[in-house]
Amino acid sequence: MMDIRVAIFEDNKLVRDALETILNGTPGYTCCGTSADGNHWLQDVKRSEPDVILMDIEMPGLNGIEVSQQLHQAYPDVKILIQTVFNDSEKIFNALCAGASGYILKNDSPVKYLESINEVYNGGSPMNPMVAKKVLGFFSGKNVIRIAPEENDYQLSQREKEILQLMVGGDNYKSIAAKAFISYETVRTHVKNIYKKLHVACRSEAVFKAMQQGIA
Repeated sequence: MMDIRVAIFEDNKLVRDALETILNGTPGYTCCGTSADGNHWLQDVKRSEPDVILMDIEMPGLNGIEVSQQLHQAYPDVKILIQTVFNDSEKIFNALCAGASGYILKNDSPVKYLESINEVYNGGSPMNPMVAKKVLGFFSGKNVIRIAPEENDYQLSQREKEILQLMVGGDNYKSIAAKAFISYETVRTHVKNIYKKLHVACRSEAVFKAMQQGIA
């Protein structure tokens, strides 16, 4: 089995070096490149050919959200895992809608980092449930204009509605599979169908639409 190739975009040298050491010291993972900023992201990605990118939101020059947006358009198959801190609700949402597949907290353990990289590489959407709820809280109250659900019928099946509810609650694919008693792959298939029916491109948009229209 080939190693998961991971590139790191992080302006803090200590963090960058620590992540590189962890990746290169763990079987199944390889750090294929590191960057202190996103200003030359295209050359960096072409050179390193990563499967997954660990992306810091706060970087000098182009920030992680701007880089994620451009990178996702140029390399839609490369998975982006945002590194963030607990209070960045709005930035996390923006990053996810820019094309990031999930996020990890900077104070998470090395084991959690590796698990999240593996999950995003395999098509999952790693999200810390507490942060997910915080992000959703950002859209509560005045930030969400509720629309009567009967105005739009998205033809979601009962199972799809159940899965959407779990997504709104911050559950990741693995957790949804366990709670719904279905396989990880089946969850992925249902989520793809949900995106298609809701006309959205990412998890955050699906959750936002579900909250806004009272679908889940």
